[in-house]
Amino acid sequence: MTGASDLPPLKAVFLDRDGVLNIDHGYVFDPARLDWIEGAREAVAAISKAGLKVLVVTNQSGIGRGYFDEAAMDRFHDAMQDQLAELGGQINAFYYSPFHEAAIVEAYRVADHPDRKPNPGMILRGLADWNLRPEEAVIIGDRHIDVEAGNRAGMPGYLFKGGNLRAFVAQVLGDRVPELK
Repeated sequence: MTGASDLPPLKAVFLDRDGVLNIDHGYVFDPARLDWIEGAREAVAAISKAGLKVLVVTNQSGIGRGYFDEAAMDRFHDAMQDQLAELGGQINAFYYSPFHEAAIVEAYRVADHPDRKPNPGMILRGLADWNLRPEEAVIIGDRHIDVEAGNRAGMPGYLFKGGNLRAFVAQVLGDRVPELK
């Protein structure tokens, strides 16, 4: 059995967005509707302060479905960054997939796109962009497709079933990164 001490140092945490960082109201893009999951801002701040990268990987089919555009999503992400900065947290990169087989925007109408979770495309790009090996990262998501995407990229995944994200991060990563306990 492999213990935390047998693994290389953890360098990055991939996080799903809706349902992990913010409450999933369904196709959320308006900064006025940014409601954080309990402990999410504190979790990101703790991960950042521990020296790890925070990389968000999020399916955003609302773009392909025509509910909002990429500029609206960027404004939402900017609001997240501003509110995280208040606690010393930062998301190093956002990766998103606007693709969906039922998209009304033709450019995004793709069945089983490599970036759409559970496919690992966004994660693989994040690993490459940040010069990371899969064993140096983990993913936390609220759906099995998040964990599966991480597993397909060669990294462990943790299923967040709600509650306080900061406490969850301490529980699942604290042995590997004592600063997160």
